[in-house]
Amino acid sequence: MSQPVVLTIAGSDSGAGAGIQADLKTFSALGVYGVSVITAITAQNTMGVRAVQEIDPDVIAAQLDAVAEDFQIAALKTGMLFSVAIIKAVVAGLKRHALRPLVVDPVMIAKSGDRLLREDAVQTLRGALLPLAHVVTPNIPEAEVLTGLTIRTHADRVAAGRAIM
Repeated sequence: MSQPVVLTIAGSDSGAGAGIQADLKTFSALGVYGVSVITAITAQNTMGVRAVQEIDPDVIAAQLDAVAEDFQIAALKTGMLFSVAIIKAVVAGLKRHALRPLVVDPVMIAKSGDRLLREDAVQTLRGALLPLAHVVTPNIPEAEVLTGLTIRTHADRVAAGRAIM
């Protein structure tokens, strides 16, 4: 394949404003070939999330194995991982296939305020996935959850960035 292959591991956003759909559009616009592992299916639009159905971790592992065994992955990113079991399946797959470099978008809450990461999964995200990341892209509320810090000023943002690193 002449184009670099980039993998997204994330949820499906039926409104296409985020998730797998947005990642694949971005990859295409940047001239890379996008492949995907779907972790959850959401019923959502610009007004909110109506339902979330997580994908079985064994199916997630099978998707990851399928793309990793067939494509030379140049880079990858994660988005919505939703649960402890999903994070563990993704981390195991990343290690199994030695996939790097990794960008982690720690998706936790939709713009509508709906939860996209269970509260009990934050520690697993922090302890198991973040150490594998080359880049982490939290928004301010996500950075506050990851660090336990209140972020209001530039200095607060720097301190949170250092804590996440």
